Amino acid sequence: MKKKLFGQNIMPDCSYCENAVIEKEMAYCKRGKRIQNSKCRAFRYDPLMRVPKTSTFNKKYSADDFKI
Repeated sequence: MKKKLFGQNIMPDCSYCENAVIEKEMAYCKRGKRIQNSKCRAFRYDPLMRVPKTSTFNKKYSADDFKI
């Protein structure tokens, strides 16, 4: 049985496709298709190409926040 990483609800995107080549922030398909940010039949998920989203933090702290 093959386990899928990161769940089964991954939206297809050329930026993390196994068949993609990234040049100048543009994804090109190795199979000759030139598709950007959309689904194609050649899509194969590659978890090593995916860049995780960064979370934002509230950077406004006061001295009272650090008192016990």
